[in-house]
Amino acid sequence: MEIQNHDFDSCFPKVKHWRENGRYQFHQGFWFNPGHLQATKQVLDHFKPLPNDVILASFPKTGTTWLKSLLYSIVNRASTNQLVTSHPHELVPSLEMQVYGRLVANSPPHFPSNTSSSVSIFSTHIPFQILGNTLNSSDCRVVYVTRNPKDTLISLWHFANSVYLGQKREPQPLEDIVSKFCEGTVIFGPYFDHVLGYQKESLERPEKFFFITYEELKSDPNIHVKRLAAFLGCPFVGEDMEEQVEEVVRSCCIETLKKHDVNNSSVVPSWTLVPYKSFYRKGQVGDHMNYLTKDMIERIDAITREKFRGINLWKEN
Repeated sequence: MEIQNHDFDSCFPKVKHWRENGRYQFHQGFWFNPGHLQATKQVLDHFKPLPNDVILASFPKTGTTWLKSLLYSIVNRASTNQLVTSHPHELVPSLEMQVYGRLVANSPPHFPSNTSSSVSIFSTHIPFQILGNTLNSSDCRVVYVTRNPKDTLISLWHFANSVYLGQKREPQPLEDIVSKFCEGTVIFGPYFDHVLGYQKESLERPEKFFFITYEELKSDPNIHVKRLAAFLGCPFVGEDMEEQVEEVVRSCCIETLKKHDVNNSSVVPSWTLVPYKSFYRKGQVGDHMNYLTKDMIERIDAITREKFRGINLWKEN
């Protein structure tokens, strides 16, 4: 049965975002664009995770692409060469953008082919406050990656501008996204509530929820790749264990991935508005220092202190 867009959309409060005629819709405490909200409803209605499924959850632009390549390589060690010819977003598809990102509710979802492992890996930006019942319906494991809010904001700004430039529109002013980010009216925002939802679950159920920051992964990727492998039930073993870990880290680092033709491609896949190459930029910690003013930094830091109430998730702040 086809979902009636007008009836569905009219149920939710809306706010204008920076794109011309664009509107985000407010649902259960978070802001979505209409397409993602439609797809989120389908995920909630139809997705039944299996016990051996792995779900990578994240707020946009917090290291999702890197974690996709790492998780795929950890689970499918005999197929790491797939990263040479396949974009990480095709190897680990998004529930709301690729798997259930359709307007026809009974259309069969696209599941990735996986010949070397019985584990299926999916990603999502849907907040735990909305997706929690679905995730808790099975023994699937959830990996959540977060990133310093200031670097997240800058990465989100660059990514959004790549969309606007592709549509021949004026880039979004930095001041605008700083205000929207602090207000929470960005896609899948508020950022702070998104992070806290999954962080709380990781403290209460570490056997099901693995919570990691982009910064700690950058600081010692080998250690955390081994932790991820153990969490996923496929630890590295053998005399050459360290070499195995090093190979996964090397093959998934941004410097290696950016060399592959598929990741430099100007092809725009059907599920997004930007080419594959737009998912790679710097991947640096602290890049916000090159863009944000002192007043912007102080404003974001004040909100971070208020929202996290003494929780310091980032070594670099």
